Amino acid sequence: MGLNVLGHQTTLRDRIEFRGVGVHSGNPVTMTILPADADMGIVFSITDPEIGNCFDIPGNVSSLGATDLCTVLGNPTGIFVATVEHLMAALHACGVDNVIVELDAREVPVMDGSSRVFVEAIESVGLTSLAATRCYIRVKKVVRVDLGASWGEFVPYEGTRFEVEIDFDSPVIGRQKFAGDMTADVFRNEISRARTFGFMKDVERLWAAGFALGSSLDNSVVIGDDNKIINPEGLRYKDEFVRHKTLDAIGDLALSGAQFLGCFRSYRGGHKMNSLVLQKLMSDRDAFEFVGSPISKARVHHGELVAMNAPAYAANLV
Repeated sequence: MGLNVLGHQTTLRDRIEFRGVGVHSGNPVTMTILPADADMGIVFSITDPEIGNCFDIPGNVSSLGATDLCTVLGNPTGIFVATVEHLMAALHACGVDNVIVELDAREVPVMDGSSRVFVEAIESVGLTSLAATRCYIRVKKVVRVDLGASWGEFVPYEGTRFEVEIDFDSPVIGRQKFAGDMTADVFRNEISRARTFGFMKDVERLWAAGFALGSSLDNSVVIGDDNKIINPEGLRYKDEFVRHKTLDAIGDLALSGAQFLGCFRSYRGGHKMNSLVLQKLMSDRDAFEFVGSPISKARVHHGELVAMNAPAYAANLV
């Protein structure tokens, strides 16, 4: 895929609604995704459950907060939305450029722990083309981050490619790698159904810290103390673990605010590594170029003007 990928921005043809729970909060969540105008991007509109007011949070790197167990977006007032990565991956891979995501809680519903439900809903309503030209970010040089034994990097590539490798000290996972060019079809068939996963030995520690309160066998692959999969149905892919890590990377990198042309590679990465590499790329203006219409420095977000360079914020889900 070369530079002939240029086209028009898109939005949904109709609204879609989801009801579920937050995987970390355990609270019920209603989420409605609405069509939006060109150049709006992805906007999370949060009705704060404590004070009832509505706050808009841009779905881009300017809002990036905590990345320990999930990806959190927020604003300087302390309003945040957690676990955005599975939804962002589905929107990004399906080519959805502009939507408003309304939530009545501070976490995106986990659904089945993958992006499958989101992809199916997007495809059920379809997309509509808008008048504005889509923007792409093309990687021009290698941008790399090393963090202990882990690393991640962007490299130039004529297309959009992911090469993600994991290495766990667990015989049921071990060392796995996914490598492939990313298209909507590849995401749907090879990535979207991969679920989040965890170890039973970590559950009590996470619960004590206020995390994973909504986690269950319905939305997570759980590895028992005997190093066996607890879920009765087993795995959806033989290498479901690395495919889910790839799904997470797609969602995290979607916070660039645009589709990218390049190859993202990582070894033993995760949300933190994904965010560090993306921030390093976006902070080096010589490392990338805009193809098509550059992302505007400010966008109208659900009735108010939000600066693209708004200060980042750190959140705690507890």
